[in-house]
Amino acid sequence: MKQDISNELLRLALANAVKYKGNANQGTVISGALGLFPELKDDKKGLAILAGKTVNQVNAMSLAEQKDKLLQLDPDAFEKKEHDLFDFLKIKKGEEVITAFPPGPEKYPHIGHAKALFINYELAKKHNGKFILRFEDTNPELVKAEFYDIMLSQFKWLGVSWDELVYASDYMDLYYKHGRELIQKGLAYVCFSKPEDFKDFKEKNLEPPAYKHTVKENLEYFDKLHEFKPKDAVVRLKTGLNHKNSAMRDPIIFRIIHAEHARLSTKYKVWPTYDFQNSIMDGYFNITHRLRSKEFELRNELQRYIQKILGYKQTSIYEFARFNLKGTVSSGRVIREKILNKELIGWDDPTLTTLSALRRRGFQPLAIKSFVLSTGITKNESTLTWEDFIKHNKRLLDKEAKRYFFTKDPVKIVIENCPEKTVKLDTHPDVNDKKRVFEINGEFYISGEDRVKLKKGVHRLIGCLNFEFDGKKFTYLDDSLETYKAKGQSMLHFTTTDLPCEVLMPDKQVAKGFCEPKALTTAEGKVIQFERFGFVCKNKDKFWFTHK
Repeated sequence: MKQDISNELLRLALANAVKYKGNANQGTVISGALGLFPELKDDKKGLAILAGKTVNQVNAMSLAEQKDKLLQLDPDAFEKKEHDLFDFLKIKKGEEVITAFPPGPEKYPHIGHAKALFINYELAKKHNGKFILRFEDTNPELVKAEFYDIMLSQFKWLGVSWDELVYASDYMDLYYKHGRELIQKGLAYVCFSKPEDFKDFKEKNLEPPAYKHTVKENLEYFDKLHEFKPKDAVVRLKTGLNHKNSAMRDPIIFRIIHAEHARLSTKYKVWPTYDFQNSIMDGYFNITHRLRSKEFELRNELQRYIQKILGYKQTSIYEFARFNLKGTVSSGRVIREKILNKELIGWDDPTLTTLSALRRRGFQPLAIKSFVLSTGITKNESTLTWEDFIKHNKRLLDKEAKRYFFTKDPVKIVIENCPEKTVKLDTHPDVNDKKRVFEINGEFYISGEDRVKLKKGVHRLIGCLNFEFDGKKFTYLDDSLETYKAKGQSMLHFTTTDLPCEVLMPDKQVAKGFCEPKALTTAEGKVIQFERFGFVCKNKDKFWFTHK
């Protein structure tokens, strides 16, 4: 068994490394191993050690060696389809596939929303099917008008395009029609019992008084529900009170809510519950497959039952475990409290994993997609680190982010005998453009940290010149890179102007210093790299730190 695990870890690490140009990701390997060997969750520490050793072994190989080794372990590795994470669904070629992602417009979407969104979207794309974005907005107490546009904007930013946009609140007449239908069949009834009394009926397996209502009485009550106060009455399915699944014990399908709705104002006062509405929407729009997070698992049986008794084709539903990012807050309630207490600056606070926060920090849509899909579709919970996520983003930023200098806590130095000249540097190591221009006159600003660490000897200002420091003064030597290679102690970045620049760090401290003039012209939302400092994203009057 241990050998099997070792071999699978090696195969997973090699496959991941080949996919990402020779650099395997430990978090991805661990997630894949847990999917294959669920029992390993009992020894995550041991798994992490073994995976770490395997990843280091693989990353030490050349890309060609990785490919050769992968083919030895898995001869069909390069013939497998790109989205093989859906193979477990066993969807046949040509089979109709219609998927949906149904967020509630109740809060800012986060990285967990992104996973469910991408999984359902990619499944539809893979089979040339249809993808529906559906707002589940039938609880007027929770729905907020601004979140419709916020979600639409952020889902578009992720690169997702939907074939149809649906608002569940537009189908109230359909819910009422089905509610009457179930009452007429004796499968639903209007209940006036208080919640605590009904709980007592369940515990003692007693029939509630409403069981004695006739169909005619229930229909009359249903038509007059809007005249009642909230909690005076509900509509329940008649499934029995001793079902082994608690979600199936005469569940509520309609309740009275007098709150104003974000789209429909006060037009309705009787609203379907999530389970009833969700089941009908999936059935009415012929949703063939739904992949969603595991907290809905108990609702599966109820929703399939509702579809069955209403004559809809049952949706194939698969629940997957959420993943957690270590050290992050995901609860909407907790986030709201922290915002009120000024512990967070808002829903886009740099410590959060809301899409708005990730966007402002400079995480790229493709990196978010790559990361959430790499966590797989498994029922095993996993906790990943920011470093696991950052690796996906860094791969993209390394290729495209322009480079500039930022001197944090700057200290001015004067290099004696320095010739006046113009220095031009490239904005990216892979692009020969020389668009960064520095007018050199012997006065420079270096970071405070570099100044404190500066020892006697030869040092180099990146792309510019070599100087010698004797403990007190700085003296120009030459421009040759060979001189630095032979004698140099440290390579320093610098600025020649005192243009103020600020960077908001993840701990909400602000790093202050000077930067190149060109850096300040960076477009809003664009990521650049401050060399030897990290990637940063332009946000209005300052930059936000992305990551190293």
